[in-house]
Amino acid sequence: MHEKLFGDEGRAWVADLPRLGEEYLRRWDLTPDGPSRHGWVGLVIPVRRGDGTPAALKLQPLDEETETEPVGLRLWNGRGAVHLLDHDPATGTMLLERLDAGRSLADVPDETEALTILSGLLARLTATPAPAGLRTLADIAGRMLADVPGALTRLSDPDDRDLLQHCAGVVGDLLPEPGDRMLHWDLHYENVLAGEREPWLAIDPKPLAGDPCFDLMPALDNRWEEIVATGDVARAVRRRFDLMTEVVGLPRQRAAGWTLGRVLQNALWDIEDGEPEISATQFAIGDALRGLT
Repeated sequence: MHEKLFGDEGRAWVADLPRLGEEYLRRWDLTPDGPSRHGWVGLVIPVRRGDGTPAALKLQPLDEETETEPVGLRLWNGRGAVHLLDHDPATGTMLLERLDAGRSLADVPDETEALTILSGLLARLTATPAPAGLRTLADIAGRMLADVPGALTRLSDPDDRDLLQHCAGVVGDLLPEPGDRMLHWDLHYENVLAGEREPWLAIDPKPLAGDPCFDLMPALDNRWEEIVATGDVARAVRRRFDLMTEVVGLPRQRAAGWTLGRVLQNALWDIEDGEPEISATQFAIGDALRGLT
């Protein structure tokens, strides 16, 4: 995965990982305390600090996304998110509050309960104004719109082209007011872990300055099999959407518009990767919400 995402630099980072881990165990006086876990790019090692308190050492390549993670965590200061205990800006290495890596909101059987908890966290996180210098939704949305003409030529299905154009039109209308809140950008069920200080806390933010309405998609397309199992995908999507907008306190039309912006973003990423069509999941969400815009 690192080689695919980062090329030679990713391969070199993986080769250097054992040395990097040993360096920070020594520098921060840490002792390994259980099996490590990894996500797409990061490695998390359960540790104990010199005074015996549990923590988690997170090692990950430094790039545009990961370099802003500590910015968000420091600003939230544990309010709805994992505490940042220490950080080395040179490598992106972080020491974090220990959470229960084996228990996330994906494990809560009642989907309504899980989504209500997630939405409450989202409301807290996005209440914080973003600091100056953070990536902005305005810049990202502007680049998305610039990519649409080329992407349209690579879609063969007229329904896909129609949805992509509709999403782009809505985003163009919303762009003059992109928002200034601190967004998590990736708040889905598996990025909310059980804790002791609070029952549930968010992890792995990709901080972005923008409208909270842009932060709904990860919880809409996660646990997708439960949406499909209802037998009425559009109704189930709108049910999740309505619950989230109510708990977070978002205007429905604007929330639907920026969620279509996420459909646009995901579709553009897929097209860039060589996909000839919009994914069925993204199309279903877009189709369910386009009538609200």
